[in-house]
Amino acid sequence: MAEHPHYPVLYNEIIHALQPRSGGVYVDGTLGAGGHAEGILNASSPDGLLLGLDVDPQAIEIARVKLATFGARVVIRQASYTSIGDQLEALGWREVNGVLLDLGVSSMQLDNPERGFSFSKEAPLDMRFSPENPTRAADLINDLSEQDLTELIYWYGEERSARQIAKAIVKARPIETTTRLAEIVSQAMGYRAARSRAKSGKYEKKLLHPATRTFQALRITVNRELETLEAGLPTVMQVLAPGGRLAVIAFHSLEDKIVKDFFRRESKDCICPPRQPVCTCGHRANLIELGRTPIRPTDEEIHINPRSRSARLRLAEKLAH
Repeated sequence: MAEHPHYPVLYNEIIHALQPRSGGVYVDGTLGAGGHAEGILNASSPDGLLLGLDVDPQAIEIARVKLATFGARVVIRQASYTSIGDQLEALGWREVNGVLLDLGVSSMQLDNPERGFSFSKEAPLDMRFSPENPTRAADLINDLSEQDLTELIYWYGEERSARQIAKAIVKARPIETTTRLAEIVSQAMGYRAARSRAKSGKYEKKLLHPATRTFQALRITVNRELETLEAGLPTVMQVLAPGGRLAVIAFHSLEDKIVKDFFRRESKDCICPPRQPVCTCGHRANLIELGRTPIRPTDEEIHINPRSRSARLRLAEKLAH
């Protein structure tokens, strides 16, 4: 059973941004438990349509139950949002009026110890969104070289202590459980000493667990999250109708940078090098950014759902040529 109720992050902001309407067609490319999808379907009643995609079969089953009352207005498929074009073609839906991508790991995945996403309870080192993925976190931990582990933890976890963590991991192999990996990382970073120096409960709450960034790096690598995002954004833009909107919620600076750079590039008529005197790229702006800075959760939302604190929402609208 989940330890935390499911709160769709930036729920009100998403509904306001996508502006669902009756007769509109929408895609939730990262369906999860269906919280955002439910809001979009309610706002687009009585005849708005929604396609929900997710690679996680457990999420699909939860969402099917949650959204069952909408009947034929919702179609749910176990698939990545990178296949959005094929999915829409199979349904005979040419264009859509809005797409949501809520990136990263969901609360229900974190709270299910069997999935291996969290270090709070002992579980196999898995971290796969989809069971069809052949690579587990344990495979990376036990098979990669010390140098490769260092780079993985440094770049995807943005962890400054990546080298000493990788060295400790290699020395302690084989490692098969979440709690064992968390213990190794903690010892490598001197976490126990850091906790003993904490003098107040307030400090304790703010202290980031030393394994957080390492677990994040492994999850991102196992599920190829950044590669999926880079491949998926152009595909999503292609299926948007003129005036259609794309909303992306990122929880990691690397994800957010990919989204920001894509929006900036696709909002320009020319992407040639700045000093090139004549344009040779032939590129035309495909979208307009709706705000240059990301939308962040309110203090009230963070209080209710602490996991929303790192969320950043970026919005774009498809241009008509």
